[in-house]
Amino acid sequence: DGRPLILQRQRAGDVRDMGVEAAVVRAAHANGVPSAELVASSTEPSEIGSAYMVLSLVEGETIARKILRDEPFAHARSVLAGQFGTALARIHATDVSAVDGLQEQDQVAMYRATLDSFGHPHPAFELAFRWLDAHRPASTRRTLVHGDFRLGNVMVDQHGLAAVLDWELAHIGDPMEDLGWLCVKAWRFGSALPAGGVGTYEQLIAAYEEASGLTLDPDVVRWWEVLGTLKWGIMCIGQATAHT
Repeated sequence: DGRPLILQRQRAGDVRDMGVEAAVVRAAHANGVPSAELVASSTEPSEIGSAYMVLSLVEGETIARKILRDEPFAHARSVLAGQFGTALARIHATDVSAVDGLQEQDQVAMYRATLDSFGHPHPAFELAFRWLDAHRPASTRRTLVHGDFRLGNVMVDQHGLAAVLDWELAHIGDPMEDLGWLCVKAWRFGSALPAGGVGTYEQLIAAYEEASGLTLDPDVVRWWEVLGTLKWGIMCIGQATAHT
Protein backbone atom coordinates (compact mmCIF):
# COMPACT_ATOMS: atom_id res chain seq x y z
CA ASP A 1 0.00 0.00 0.00
CA GLY A 2 3.01 2.30 -0.29
CA ARG A 3 3.64 2.97 3.40
CA PRO A 4 7.20 2.63 4.76
CA LEU A 5 7.88 -0.56 6.73
CA ILE A 6 10.63 -1.94 8.95
CA LEU A 7 12.05 -5.46 8.52
CA GLN A 8 13.42 -6.97 11.72
CA ARG A 9 15.37 -10.19 11.17
CA GLN A 10 16.54 -12.66 13.77
CA ARG A 11 20.32 -12.51 13.98
CA ALA A 12 22.61 -15.53 14.18
CA GLY A 13 22.97 -16.67 17.78
CA ASP A 14 19.74 -14.98 18.88
CA VAL A 15 17.80 -17.66 20.77
CA ARG A 16 14.57 -15.74 21.35
CA ASP A 17 11.31 -17.04 19.93
CA MET A 18 10.38 -14.37 17.40
CA GLY A 19 7.02 -16.04 16.87
CA VAL A 20 6.10 -15.36 20.50
CA GLU A 21 7.42 -11.81 20.26
CA ALA A 22 5.36 -11.15 17.13
CA ALA A 23 2.21 -12.44 18.81
CA VAL A 24 2.83 -10.21 21.84
CA VAL A 25 3.41 -7.16 19.63
CA ARG A 26 0.15 -7.84 17.79
CA ALA A 27 -1.82 -8.27 21.02
CA ALA A 28 -0.35 -5.17 22.67
CA HIS A 29 -1.00 -2.99 19.62
CA ALA A 30 -4.58 -4.25 19.47
CA ASN A 31 -5.05 -3.21 23.10
CA GLY A 32 -4.03 0.37 22.42
CA VAL A 33 -0.41 0.22 23.54
CA PRO A 34 1.59 2.82 21.57
CA SER A 35 3.62 0.52 19.36
CA ALA A 36 4.43 -0.40 15.80
CA GLU A 37 1.78 -2.40 13.97
CA LEU A 38 2.77 -5.96 13.06
CA VAL A 39 2.25 -6.32 9.31
CA ALA A 40 3.73 -9.78 8.77
CA SER A 41 5.94 -12.33 10.51
CA SER A 42 7.36 -15.80 10.09
CA THR A 43 9.52 -18.19 12.06
CA GLU A 44 10.42 -20.16 8.93
CA PRO A 45 14.02 -19.38 7.93
CA SER A 46 13.42 -20.79 4.46
CA GLU A 47 11.60 -17.61 3.38
CA ILE A 48 14.41 -15.03 3.77
CA GLY A 49 17.05 -16.99 5.66
CA SER A 50 15.85 -16.20 9.19
CA ALA A 51 12.76 -15.59 11.28
CA TYR A 52 11.45 -12.05 10.84
CA MET A 53 8.85 -9.42 11.62
CA VAL A 54 7.63 -6.65 9.33
CA LEU A 55 6.46 -3.61 11.30
CA SER A 56 4.98 -0.23 10.49
CA LEU A 57 7.46 2.65 10.62
CA VAL A 58 7.27 4.84 13.73
CA GLU A 59 9.39 7.98 13.76
CA GLY A 60 11.01 9.47 16.83
CA GLU A 61 14.07 9.40 19.09
CA THR A 62 15.36 6.46 21.14
CA ILE A 63 18.62 7.86 22.55
CA ALA A 64 17.87 8.52 26.22
CA ARG A 65 20.32 11.37 26.77
CA LYS A 66 18.85 13.29 23.83
CA ILE A 67 15.33 12.77 25.14
CA LEU A 68 16.39 14.01 28.58
CA ARG A 69 18.41 17.03 27.46
CA ASP A 70 17.56 18.28 23.98
CA GLU A 71 15.23 21.26 23.60
CA PRO A 72 12.88 19.66 21.00
CA PHE A 73 11.78 17.17 23.68
CA ALA A 74 11.07 19.71 26.43
CA HIS A 75 7.30 19.25 26.16
CA ALA A 76 7.66 15.47 25.88
CA ARG A 77 9.63 15.38 29.13
CA SER A 78 6.75 17.12 30.91
CA VAL A 79 4.23 14.44 29.95
CA LEU A 80 6.24 11.23 29.57
CA ALA A 81 5.90 9.96 33.15
CA GLY A 82 2.13 10.01 32.86
CA GLN A 83 2.22 8.49 29.38
CA PHE A 84 4.49 5.72 30.68
CA GLY A 85 1.99 4.95 33.43
CA THR A 86 -0.88 4.81 30.95
CA ALA A 87 1.04 2.63 28.49
CA LEU A 88 2.08 0.20 31.22
CA ALA A 89 -1.51 -0.13 32.39
CA ARG A 90 -2.52 -1.05 28.84
CA ILE A 91 0.34 -3.53 28.51
CA HIS A 92 -0.70 -5.22 31.74
CA ALA A 93 -4.33 -5.37 30.60
CA THR A 94 -3.41 -7.04 27.30
CA ASP A 95 -5.02 -10.43 26.73
CA VAL A 96 -2.26 -12.87 25.84
CA SER A 97 -4.21 -16.04 26.51
CA ALA A 98 -3.88 -16.95 22.84
CA VAL A 99 -0.09 -16.41 22.77
CA ASP A 100 1.50 -19.85 22.89
CA GLY A 101 4.94 -20.12 24.47
CA LEU A 102 4.83 -17.03 26.70
CA GLN A 103 6.69 -18.09 29.84
CA GLU A 104 6.11 -17.18 33.49
CA GLN A 105 9.25 -15.97 35.26
CA ASP A 106 10.30 -15.73 38.91
CA GLN A 107 12.77 -12.87 38.72
CA VAL A 108 14.27 -13.45 42.18
CA ALA A 109 14.95 -17.13 41.52
CA MET A 110 16.30 -16.40 38.05
CA TYR A 111 18.86 -13.86 39.20
CA ARG A 112 19.72 -15.83 42.32
CA ALA A 113 20.71 -18.70 40.05
CA THR A 114 22.62 -16.35 37.75
CA LEU A 115 24.65 -14.90 40.62
CA ASP A 116 25.40 -18.37 42.00
CA SER A 117 26.66 -19.47 38.59
CA PHE A 118 29.53 -16.95 38.74
CA GLY A 119 31.11 -18.90 41.60
CA HIS A 120 32.41 -15.86 43.48
CA PRO A 121 31.13 -14.21 46.69
CA HIS A 122 29.37 -10.86 46.42
CA PRO A 123 28.39 -9.83 49.97
CA ALA A 124 26.49 -6.67 48.97
CA PHE A 125 24.32 -8.66 46.58
CA GLU A 126 23.74 -11.35 49.21
CA LEU A 127 22.50 -8.64 51.59
CA ALA A 128 20.16 -7.36 48.87
CA PHE A 129 18.71 -10.84 48.32
CA ARG A 130 18.12 -11.21 52.06
CA TRP A 131 16.33 -7.86 52.19
CA LEU A 132 14.18 -8.80 49.20
CA ASP A 133 13.26 -12.14 50.77
CA ALA A 134 12.37 -10.46 54.08
CA HIS A 135 10.18 -7.80 52.48
CA ARG A 136 8.72 -9.63 49.48
CA PRO A 137 5.17 -8.40 48.82
CA ALA A 138 2.34 -10.75 48.05
CA SER A 139 1.86 -11.05 44.30
CA THR A 140 -1.83 -11.07 43.50
CA ARG A 141 -1.74 -10.36 39.74
CA ARG A 142 -0.18 -12.22 36.83
CA THR A 143 -0.17 -10.29 33.59
CA LEU A 144 1.84 -9.65 30.49
CA VAL A 145 5.09 -7.95 31.54
CA HIS A 146 7.18 -6.07 28.97
CA GLY A 147 10.37 -7.06 30.78
CA ASP A 148 12.58 -4.13 29.72
CA PHE A 149 10.42 -1.00 29.84
CA ARG A 150 12.74 2.02 30.12
CA LEU A 151 14.22 4.94 28.23
CA GLY A 152 16.16 3.44 25.36
CA ASN A 153 13.39 0.96 24.62
CA VAL A 154 10.76 3.54 23.74
CA MET A 155 10.38 5.89 20.79
CA VAL A 156 9.72 9.51 21.74
CA ASP A 157 8.67 12.42 19.54
CA GLN A 158 7.92 16.05 20.38
CA HIS A 159 4.51 15.08 21.76
CA GLY A 160 5.81 12.31 24.04
CA LEU A 161 5.61 8.53 23.82
CA ALA A 162 5.33 7.38 20.21
CA ALA A 163 5.98 3.65 20.58
CA VAL A 164 7.09 0.96 23.00
CA LEU A 165 9.91 -1.10 21.46
CA ASP A 166 11.92 -4.27 22.12
CA TRP A 167 9.42 -6.88 23.27
CA GLU A 168 11.81 -9.85 23.26
CA LEU A 169 11.87 -10.13 27.08
CA ALA A 170 8.08 -10.15 27.46
CA HIS A 171 6.78 -12.76 29.89
CA ILE A 172 4.07 -13.48 32.42
CA GLY A 173 4.73 -12.06 35.86
CA ASP A 174 3.92 -9.40 38.43
CA PRO A 175 3.11 -6.17 36.56
CA MET A 176 4.92 -4.07 39.18
CA GLU A 177 8.14 -5.47 37.75
CA ASP A 178 7.82 -3.04 34.82
CA LEU A 179 7.25 0.01 37.03
CA GLY A 180 10.15 -0.85 39.30
CA TRP A 181 12.53 -1.46 36.39
CA LEU A 182 11.64 1.90 34.84
CA CYS A 183 12.64 3.60 38.11
CA VAL A 184 16.05 1.91 38.50
CA LYS A 185 18.70 4.62 38.83
CA ALA A 186 20.73 3.33 35.87
CA TRP A 187 17.79 4.12 33.58
CA ARG A 188 17.54 7.75 34.74
CA PHE A 189 20.73 8.57 32.79
CA GLY A 190 21.91 11.18 35.28
CA SER A 191 18.51 12.73 35.99
CA ALA A 192 17.33 13.14 39.57
CA LEU A 193 13.75 12.23 38.64
CA PRO A 194 13.00 8.59 39.54
CA ALA A 195 10.43 7.63 36.89
CA GLY A 196 12.69 7.00 33.92
CA GLY A 197 14.46 10.31 34.50
CA VAL A 198 11.39 12.28 33.39
CA GLY A 199 8.98 12.35 36.32
CA THR A 200 8.11 11.47 39.88
CA TYR A 201 6.84 8.24 41.39
CA GLU A 202 3.57 10.05 42.05
CA GLN A 203 3.09 11.03 38.40
CA LEU A 204 3.81 7.52 37.17
CA ILE A 205 1.60 5.80 39.71
CA ALA A 206 -1.30 8.27 39.38
CA ALA A 207 -1.45 7.77 35.62
CA TYR A 208 -1.29 4.00 36.01
CA GLU A 209 -4.08 4.05 38.57
CA GLU A 210 -6.27 6.25 36.40
CA ALA A 211 -5.79 4.04 33.34
CA SER A 212 -6.16 0.73 35.17
CA GLY A 213 -8.73 1.55 37.83
CA LEU A 214 -6.44 -0.07 40.39
CA THR A 215 -4.77 1.30 43.50
CA LEU A 216 -1.02 0.71 43.74
CA ASP A 217 1.17 0.45 46.81
CA PRO A 218 4.25 2.65 46.28
CA ASP A 219 6.24 0.40 48.61
CA VAL A 220 5.65 -2.52 46.25
CA VAL A 221 6.93 -0.46 43.33
CA ARG A 222 10.01 0.40 45.38
CA TRP A 223 10.57 -3.30 46.20
CA TRP A 224 10.65 -4.04 42.49
CA GLU A 225 12.99 -1.09 41.99
CA VAL A 226 15.41 -2.60 44.52
CA LEU A 227 15.20 -5.93 42.70
CA GLY A 228 15.76 -4.15 39.40
CA THR A 229 18.88 -2.46 40.76
CA LEU A 230 20.17 -5.83 41.96
CA LYS A 231 19.42 -7.37 38.56
CA TRP A 232 21.41 -4.66 36.81
CA GLY A 233 24.35 -5.25 39.12
CA ILE A 234 24.27 -8.97 38.36
CA MET A 235 24.05 -8.23 34.63
CA CYS A 236 27.15 -6.03 34.93
CA ILE A 237 29.04 -8.84 36.64
CA GLY A 238 27.96 -11.16 33.85
CA GLN A 239 29.22 -8.75 31.21
CA ALA A 240 32.54 -8.32 33.01
CA THR A 241 32.92 -12.08 33.38
CA ALA A 242 32.22 -12.65 29.70
CA HIS A 243 34.92 -10.19 28.65
CA THR A 244 37.75 -11.19 31.00
